[in-house]
Amino acid sequence: MIPCFIPFSEPIAHIPLPERFTFPFYYDPNPLCVLAAKDIQNHIETQQDWVHNFGLDPSKTGYIIGKMFGVLVVQNEAQEIGYLAAFSGKLADQNHHPKFVPPVFDILAEDCFFNEGMRQLTAMNEQVDLLEAAPEYLESKRLFEEEKALATEKIAAEKAKISTAKKARRVRRKEGEATLNPEELIELKKTLAIESLRNRRAFQDYASYWEDRVVKYQQAFDHYQIPITTLKEGRKSKSGELQQQLHEEYNFLNISGETKNLFEIFEQTTVKKPPAGSGECSAPKLLQYAFQHQLKPIAMAEFWWGESLSEIRRHKQFYPACRGKCEPILAHMLKGIEMEVNPMLTNPAEGKQLTTVYEDEAIIIVNKPAEFLSVPGKNIEDSVWLRMKQKFPMATGPLIVHRLDMSTSGLMIIAKSKEAHKIIQQQFINRTIKKRYIALLDGIVKEDTGIITLPLRVDIDDRPRQIVCYDHGKKSRTNWEVLERKDQQTRIHFFPITGRTHQLRVHAAHPRGLHTPIIGDDLYGLKGKRLHLHAEWISFTHPDSGEEMEVEVEAEF
Repeated sequence: MIPCFIPFSEPIAHIPLPERFTFPFYYDPNPLCVLAAKDIQNHIETQQDWVHNFGLDPSKTGYIIGKMFGVLVVQNEAQEIGYLAAFSGKLADQNHHPKFVPPVFDILAEDCFFNEGMRQLTAMNEQVDLLEAAPEYLESKRLFEEEKALATEKIAAEKAKISTAKKARRVRRKEGEATLNPEELIELKKTLAIESLRNRRAFQDYASYWEDRVVKYQQAFDHYQIPITTLKEGRKSKSGELQQQLHEEYNFLNISGETKNLFEIFEQTTVKKPPAGSGECSAPKLLQYAFQHQLKPIAMAEFWWGESLSEIRRHKQFYPACRGKCEPILAHMLKGIEMEVNPMLTNPAEGKQLTTVYEDEAIIIVNKPAEFLSVPGKNIEDSVWLRMKQKFPMATGPLIVHRLDMSTSGLMIIAKSKEAHKIIQQQFINRTIKKRYIALLDGIVKEDTGIITLPLRVDIDDRPRQIVCYDHGKKSRTNWEVLERKDQQTRIHFFPITGRTHQLRVHAAHPRGLHTPIIGDDLYGLKGKRLHLHAEWISFTHPDSGEEMEVEVEAEF
């Protein structure tokens, strides 16, 4: 009997098995995965074996950690259909829990080399902290830095005096050239040369004096600093060795029985080194267990459980596997398995047309349909840029002045010349161009107007998703105004002040924004027929005439 193989709790004979395995980075969950997820969600809510603060119970205190869970529908050698379950990372500070598959490598095991290595690194950290807090070290550091700053100040002042004297000699020489006879001018030049040489030597002696003083203080400081630097270098080396050993311990199977470790997998990527936490996501755990126990993968899905702080995740909602950590690993693990077609290789603009809203000699304004790239992507070349290039082959300049997300429809200004492009681009840089978007939100926004200001950056583990990051994010600002509330939906105007990637989508969905995602948002809300976000109005200064222009086109939703 396979311990983590879980039979379905209700009949499934009426549900057909999929012909191909789930494409893990963009999918609609298979009905069998939905049933399995419901079983696991019920287990999470009712189990009494462990306690974890998901942020769903107001009575619980401590740090909130929402968690991604995964289910993998499998078929055993007896042709029975069941499923496996896993969680990403640790759960309740543990790697092993009933019903869930074990980790690929148990980093928390008591006898694991990693724990001993971390203890050594902790001891080295404590030793560094102790040395850097020593009064003798701090005093020598203070004296060295003060003497170094004083020497810099004194040498700079002396250099300024030398420069002033040089300018004065130049003035004397010019006056001499205008008033003195040749013999007197020769004597003057000799005198000026001697003064210059004397000043230069005096400055060198002066600079050497202060440099010698600094060296004495630096030697006293180095007596304490060199052991600290040596310890830090040893710590860095030890940490690198530990990470390398850890990467080699994470070994991943595929259906052919081929094994690769983390180092071998990521060595073939542009990043070369595995990101932190690689191999700890639920998808690799599920597939590893299936291959180890001769279980045939049928379908897979992952869902979020709990609150989410920085990234935007909704409780119980299904999500694709992350790309930064999982894509290279799953490329190896799913090798040889027939999968669903990757929708990102299909041209979303196929059969769609760009409608011209305005055109003259300098610019053209088009209404971009939803699911239409502004510029060529990694796999798809068809885009607004390509269509415009084909339509205006003699146009100069880069054509595209600004972009819309692929899923967003609406107005785009295209510049036909370098001059027009430069003028309009400067208006975007100066934020003199005004824009208005209309959106339909999946829920009711109670307030009528407001301003959203959040620092955004890309989620490096799951591009192109954006997250709120107060340490490294760039400021983003949006003004908004509600137009209508109807059928548990809110029609709203957005007035973006900045133009960050996915800004309006994040501002709508994030708990510190409107906490109400845009309908059809497959990244930050629920997948639908289309993203209900449209750039409907734009105001700018025409690059040729200098006249103020306003262009508007209604949304189709």
